[in-house]
Amino acid sequence: MNLNRFVFFGCVLLFFGCYQFEAPDKPDNLIPEDKMIDILIDAKLIGISNSANKKVMRDSGINPDNYIFKKYNIDSLQFAQSNDYYAYYIDDYESIYTKINDSLNVLLKDLKDRQEEERKANSKRRRDSINAVRAKKDSINRAKKIKDSLANLKKKEVVKEQGLIPPVSDNSDQPQK
Repeated sequence: MNLNRFVFFGCVLLFFGCYQFEAPDKPDNLIPEDKMIDILIDAKLIGISNSANKKVMRDSGINPDNYIFKKYNIDSLQFAQSNDYYAYYIDDYESIYTKINDSLNVLLKDLKDRQEEERKANSKRRRDSINAVRAKKDSINRAKKIKDSLANLKKKEVVKEQGLIPPVSDNSDQPQK
């Protein structure tokens, strides 16, 4: 049974009918409030996960419908009785859902912060890579200029040794007046 549907229908039934009946007896195996909050948070996260995430879970041998029950070592009856009990006391149940909402907001903020850090790290790696390529290109260009300068010097030395006038085109590296 899909836990989210179960929770939804249980809540709807309890919200509409909880004041028409006597308060439910406290179950012997009542799930503690803090554990109930964790269960409902996980149920919400599984419920909002997209079908691709659910497929990944199933491919990993995890059944999303029973995952919560196994993780918290509870059964559906214990969950239903605990949920009925907490839902009857609407102010307490609202407090539980406020804590759930706050926890989910903290998780969302943490996720956004991680995504921003990852985006910045990827951007920095990209810039570093581009700068490395540019530095390599600059060093290659410098090496070519040095090679060309050495070749020009050798030409000038040959011309001087032979007592010839250096060609005008070879003086292009000298400052113009």
